[in-house]
Amino acid sequence: MDNPTTPETVLPISGGQPGDSGVGVLDKTMALLGAVEAGPLSLAGLVAATGIPRPTAHRLAVALESHSMLIRDGDGRFDLGPRVADLALARGSDGLVALARPFLLDLRDRTGESAQLYRRRGDSRICVAGADRGAGLRDTVPVGAVLTMGAGSAAQVLLAWEPSAGNDFPERTLAAVREQGYAHSIAEREAGVGSVSAPVRGPGGRVLAALSVSGPIERLGERAGPRIGPLVREAADRLSAELG
Repeated sequence: MDNPTTPETVLPISGGQPGDSGVGVLDKTMALLGAVEAGPLSLAGLVAATGIPRPTAHRLAVALESHSMLIRDGDGRFDLGPRVADLALARGSDGLVALARPFLLDLRDRTGESAQLYRRRGDSRICVAGADRGAGLRDTVPVGAVLTMGAGSAAQVLLAWEPSAGNDFPERTLAAVREQGYAHSIAEREAGVGSVSAPVRGPGGRVLAALSVSGPIERLGERAGPRIGPLVREAADRLSAELG
């Protein structure tokens, strides 16, 4: 544990700088989390963004990683971890979920199919909000469901703008998602089910979530991408604008 009397662990508060609580370790921890808010950073990037000495930045970042507050991407860079979203969801205080609700309902009503909002959680994705089709055959994904990052249009969207997306999808598939602004999958995650997804972006353009519409292929059809994709992309863009 740091000695609270050392200059390295106590930030000066006489200047009244924002974020200077007088508890050095906490201030440094929050600085590291804030630094990756706009996207993943290497250790050198963390040091440059925060001014925290490299050994201290490394020690705190690894500690945050052990608590899933930070994760590392395929290039070894530090990024916000799933625990950050879990804490917000546990209290129902997730601003994105609250803002997404009317967009999910609108997509459900306009398409006649179920709509979902997904966030990445490490090597998985979690459904954090949804609006179910009211009647007839449904493709219901319950809120809290943890799904694979290796199949489905939402997974494609969540990986398409990552610097290192791994081997879950061919690069040509992800390139098409970036070009179109949406992804379309047919029976990837579940036989007989299709989906269309688009990225929800936060400040700085970072992809925060995937907005999706899913349903039986017999209703969606093989050409659901060109038919529904623009609707989902428009809704995701409007939600992104709400996020600033």
